[in-house]
Amino acid sequence: MALIAGPTASGKSALALAVAERLPATIVNADSAQVYRDLRILSARPSIAEEARAPHALFGYIDGAEACSAARWAADARRAIVDSAAAGRLPILVGGTGLYLRTLLNGIAPIPDIDPAVRAAVRALPVAEAHEALSREDPAAAARLAPADTTRVARALEVIRSTGRTIAAWQADLSGGIGDRIRLAPLLLLPPRDWLQKRCDDRFVTMLETGGIGEAEALAARALDPALPVMRAIGVPEILAWRTGEIDRETMMVRAQTATRQYAKRQYTWFSRQPPEDWPRITAQLNDDDIDDLAIKLANQSLTP
Repeated sequence: MALIAGPTASGKSALALAVAERLPATIVNADSAQVYRDLRILSARPSIAEEARAPHALFGYIDGAEACSAARWAADARRAIVDSAAAGRLPILVGGTGLYLRTLLNGIAPIPDIDPAVRAAVRALPVAEAHEALSREDPAAAARLAPADTTRVARALEVIRSTGRTIAAWQADLSGGIGDRIRLAPLLLLPPRDWLQKRCDDRFVTMLETGGIGEAEALAARALDPALPVMRAIGVPEILAWRTGEIDRETMMVRAQTATRQYAKRQYTWFSRQPPEDWPRITAQLNDDDIDDLAIKLANQSLTP
């Protein structure tokens, strides 16, 4: 199995498609925004024309009214990988969601469903109070997490309260990973940061020009829960705030482009530090010739016994 990962706008999709056109392959999505049917443009999902050039899996297959978890995606990805291999096609995982990839390769902690009452009580706490409570109930987690990290603090607190066991204890018992059962040909794209930032800015402009505004408005018309991932996807809240008159167009652009660059920075940091050191890293910006050369190398590497 091949894996192409890295921050948004680094050239992953173009490289994956170039590989898939050189050998029988299926491109399997590993991006948490691109799973949603409602977000083709604002998630930079492959176009209809690009999807027609090679088989694709797990792109736009979940309705925006649902929230996809890493566990659900990993289960779906395992099936897509098996189906691709059974059809004689190389699975090519491509995406920038580190949690998804880690869950698929290393497994997931078998944490039971959280008691809804516990979850509601925890999520209602101001983050400072939640962190203070976590300091008493799971000191190790509190020491590890920043007090302002609302999501992770709440998660650790609800786990200890609902299960009586710390989140670290659960995470020490991972299950379901496939990393030890496959031969992986990984490649990480970590191009120069200034090049990547310009790509992020330019791509958002293109999104606005090619239907991104209508995509956000169509989501608003569905009156979905604003806490759903599709409603919080970069570009959606900014565009809707502009269209409802809360902010002007320039402010919308600044906010969305800034959010994209910050997201890319977090991804860059994660992929720089978390994957194994022996995973190849490409640190140059990629032009068309570079993509062709890399595609040939990755295709040959993937086919080598």
